[in-house]
Amino acid sequence: MDASGVHFLSCSPAKELIIIKTQTDNSDFQMNIQWYPGHMTKTRRMITEQLKYIDLVAEIIDARIPISSRNPDLDALLGEKPRLIVLNRADQADPEWNRVWTAWFQSKGWAVLETNAKEGKGVNRFSGVVKEVLRNRIAQWKAKGQIGRPVRAMVVGIPNVGKSTFINQVAKRKSAKAGDRPGVTRGKQWVTVDAGLELLDTPGILWPKFEDPVTGLHLAFTGAVKDEVMDMETLACHFMDFLKTHYPAALETRYRIQPGGEPGWSLLEQAARRRGFLVSGGEADTERMAKVLLDEYRSGKLGHFTLEEPQSLEQGEVS
Repeated sequence: MDASGVHFLSCSPAKELIIIKTQTDNSDFQMNIQWYPGHMTKTRRMITEQLKYIDLVAEIIDARIPISSRNPDLDALLGEKPRLIVLNRADQADPEWNRVWTAWFQSKGWAVLETNAKEGKGVNRFSGVVKEVLRNRIAQWKAKGQIGRPVRAMVVGIPNVGKSTFINQVAKRKSAKAGDRPGVTRGKQWVTVDAGLELLDTPGILWPKFEDPVTGLHLAFTGAVKDEVMDMETLACHFMDFLKTHYPAALETRYRIQPGGEPGWSLLEQAARRRGFLVSGGEADTERMAKVLLDEYRSGKLGHFTLEEPQSLEQGEVS
């Protein structure tokens, strides 16, 4: 680590690469990604203030990283408010693990909906699922004569989990602000879906810092952390290590390499050579290969992978 507080991780034996900015606490070293703009504090306050007008919270998460794409502060903020977990990008995750995660969230008492908001798959079920979750409450409204009262759902999620795309699909791209009710102010947007459902859109909200460096890595793998703040070669080395352990067949099929005990940098170099990515002197162009690897993962060309398991939560770690 140099005087600027930047940590260097070795991706290859030939050079050291910067992965992430860090901070020190006395003599202890801790690797963190920190990103907490002022507008996120404002969003937290807004969520708390609007809860009294809300019947249900729809939490959008990335099905590939169900732990890392959840803001751990939300459970405390939302309390006992009815919850619907939307496993978005389910088409890019491992189908078997989608079923496992669905069962896990349901065991917590939350409803679950798998979607692919980009293609609109599963989104048409959202209104029905919301009303089913609130079936008893809706019956109570009718008993009190509140016929036609719309269900009001708040949509929350961290940045870049597809929340805006999801809302546009639910609203059939005819989003309209609903007026004459609390919460219609700058920074909040009510979207009318139909006569029986209204959504409150909220800005993406992160938490102050990622205590577990693996959380930051998983967000970076999926593109939730901007590539500009990461070293792509180091990131790709870590991803190669993950693939050789959990999805080795993908490396054999896509890049014609058979992973054994080699470290990630060696696999990245082999893949670069298989693709013919070379620079002067015949050296493997690992920088180019790193970008291709992550692009092909994010686009689904490499395969459908889930990076996290519920057991990690029980063990108190993300890995």
